[in-house]
Amino acid sequence: MEFFANLYQFGDWGLLALRVAVGAIFLIHGTQKWAMWKMQPSEQMPAGMLWLMKFLSIAEPLGAIAVLTGFLTQLAAVGLGIIMIGAIVLKKTMMKVPFTAQDKTGWEFDFIILAATLAIFFFGAGSTGLDRIIFGI
Repeated sequence: MEFFANLYQFGDWGLLALRVAVGAIFLIHGTQKWAMWKMQPSEQMPAGMLWLMKFLSIAEPLGAIAVLTGFLTQLAAVGLGIIMIGAIVLKKTMMKVPFTAQDKTGWEFDFIILAATLAIFFFGAGSTGLDRIIFGI
């Protein structure tokens, strides 16, 4: 048990791993939305939804870079968490997607990313982030 008791000293490395995972996910998903800038509103993509996708194509990569570098980490985590709440609400209410499904992606992925953003919000970037260097936190 002593082994596990001593792992707390590596908590900053765990936070770094979490930040890299969350940052990579949002960076990839955000940059994939850049194609929306060439689209016009349509029946499948109304103007309001297209505007939202364009907004997310900017907000997600910026939040990802902030989380990856540990700069304004907690603020970025809040923003990314709000995005995940919106994704869960969209899937549950409009798309009627269950938590898990055999034939499609449920909202369990969105839920774990939301939990990860909450952890980053509460714990911050740790010692490996720019927040420590710049702000001393």
